[in-house]
Amino acid sequence: MSDDLPFPHDAVPILYSFRRCPYAMRARLALASAGIRCALREVVLRDKPAALLAASPQGTVPVLVLANPGDGQTPQQPADTILVHSLDIMLWALRRHDPGQWLQPTHGSLQEMLTLIGRCDGEFKQHLDRYKYPERYPGEDAGAHRAAGSAFLAELNERLHATPYLFGAHAALADRAIAPFVRQFAHTDKDWFDTQPWPSLQAWLQAFLDSELFNLVLHRYAKWEPGAATAWFPPEQAA
Repeated sequence: MSDDLPFPHDAVPILYSFRRCPYAMRARLALASAGIRCALREVVLRDKPAALLAASPQGTVPVLVLANPGDGQTPQQPADTILVHSLDIMLWALRRHDPGQWLQPTHGSLQEMLTLIGRCDGEFKQHLDRYKYPERYPGEDAGAHRAAGSAFLAELNERLHATPYLFGAHAALADRAIAPFVRQFAHTDKDWFDTQPWPSLQAWLQAFLDSELFNLVLHRYAKWEPGAATAWFPPEQAA
C-alpha cells in the first residue's frame, strides 16, 4: 500500500474504528482502496474514550477527524472537519482517489448505488438487527425478520445473476458498502444461509471474504489508549 498521500503528511486523519462493526468496516475498505493513510484508534464500544466522545458525542464508529478539510475551506470554517457517517467517509476518500473506479460502475449510476445502499442501511439493517440480536428486541419474531431480510438478499442474488457485481463488471461502491452487512446476516446462521437458493449472492460474498482488501481491513489492533504509539491504517506491513 502506497504511502503517497493525496494530502500532506502533517495532515494525516484520525480514524476511530471498531474491527467488527460493519459501518467501520466499509469505511476502512474505502480508505484502503483510496490509499489514504490514517492514524487508527481502535475503540471498545462499552468503554468509549473521552477523545471519541469529544469528536462525536453520539459515540458511534466510524469517526474520521480530518486535520485538513480539503478543497473549499473558507476562513470561517473550523480547523478540523469531522465525518461521523460511514458513507460520508467512503465518499470523501473515493472522491480524492478512486483507482478501483468504485464511483463509476459499468452499469447504473452513483445515485442508483446510493439508493440501493440506503435500502440496505434502512429496511434490511432493521431486519438484520432483529434477526441477529433477538435478545435486544423482546417480543420480536427473529424468524419473521430473517424472512423479511431474505427478500432483499434474493433481490441482490437476481442482480448478481445478471452481472458479476451489483452494478456491472467490477466491484463498486454498492458492493463494498453492502457486503459487510450481508456477511453479518450470513454468519448469524451460516449453515442455513448456505442452503438458500442464492448461488450468485453466495459466490459474491465468498469472493469478498477471500479478497486481499477484506483481509487487510480485518487487521487486529490493540485497544487505543491516550499516549499510545500511533497505529497506522492500512497497517504498516501492508504498505
